[in-house]
Amino acid sequence: MIRLSKAVVFFDLETTGVSPERDRIVDMAFLRCEPDGRESVFASLVDPGTPIPPETTAVHGITDEMVRGQPRFQDLAGKLLAFIGDADLAGFGVLRFDVPMLAAELKRCGVLFSLAGRNVVDALSIFHRREPRNLSAAYKFYCGQTLEGAHRAQADMKASSAVLWAQLERYADLPQDMAGLAAFCQERDAQSVDSQGKLVWRNGKASFNFGKHRTLSLEEVARKEPSYLEWLMGAEKTTPELAKICREALAGRFPAKPAETRT
Repeated sequence: MIRLSKAVVFFDLETTGVSPERDRIVDMAFLRCEPDGRESVFASLVDPGTPIPPETTAVHGITDEMVRGQPRFQDLAGKLLAFIGDADLAGFGVLRFDVPMLAAELKRCGVLFSLAGRNVVDALSIFHRREPRNLSAAYKFYCGQTLEGAHRAQADMKASSAVLWAQLERYADLPQDMAGLAAFCQERDAQSVDSQGKLVWRNGKASFNFGKHRTLSLEEVARKEPSYLEWLMGAEKTTPELAKICREALAGRFPAKPAETRT
């Protein structure tokens, strides 16, 4: 079992969509694990104050009727923050989705949720680097059981904690502390130009790894369709890091592959 120097909170969120800016939480579950082994749970359906799109309901099964009359997020925020306290965070896919979504919801409540002093461990990062599949497959692979109630926050939250504990038992070379695991999860792939892997190194040049220009080099796109880079800079999902790379490319300056990773 991992050595905990302080509490860690596993959590999972179900939402109306994937945009932290536009979408809202409809179901959430938090499992707090103390260094002495004690556990406690904070979970609730949440009224998002907006209709849940049918295509989203098709994924997690949560309907407008189910959340009608449930607490709003702002009514739960205070208790939730007290429950989390200064704990480290963990879950499955939390780095790219749940943490930004939680921070956005709290920001709308006038609260700046800081990760300073917290380790964030994502079992999905470990899973993708060891066994590239989804949570249901991870639970079956590591725990030998079928995940019942997938895409509901409480079931997914419990499964994510079981998966991480099983990963730590299976891979003896994994760090056995939260700080080490957090560093492992956030380690950048050597082939990625940016932290999200939107650009990757191909033939020594930064190249697109998504969208209509997938496989084309940044330099080629900047030359042939600079308007695409201008559009990308203002796109909602574009990170500040990627926007800066695009801005530099429009000025004729392109990323240089570090010498130690050249192949």
